Amino acid sequence: PVQCEYYALEGLSKLQQTIQMVRDRLNPALAYEGIVLTMYDPRNNLAHQVVTEVKKHFEKVFETMIPRNIKLSEAPSHGMPCVVYDEIGR
Repeated sequence: PVQCEYYALEGLSKLQQTIQMVRDRLNPALAYEGIVLTMYDPRNNLAHQVVTEVKKHFEKVFETMIPRNIKLSEAPSHGMPCVVYDEIGR
């Protein structure tokens, strides 16, 4: 999973370097299944830029993107799982 944020792109670059190092030194068959983009907000220009950059540099990007959800962010501060917190808020 990769958040649609700038620093996540930086981290993804470092992860790509680590994967290559492991392939070179320990396991040439190491592969990743794919990248799923999370916290996607279509109203945010940065999210669109991140999607474009990830798709440009990685061939295995899932089409499904997980949208940003405020309930998911709020739930831990109330000490509840998201599915319970979301039901209470309805």
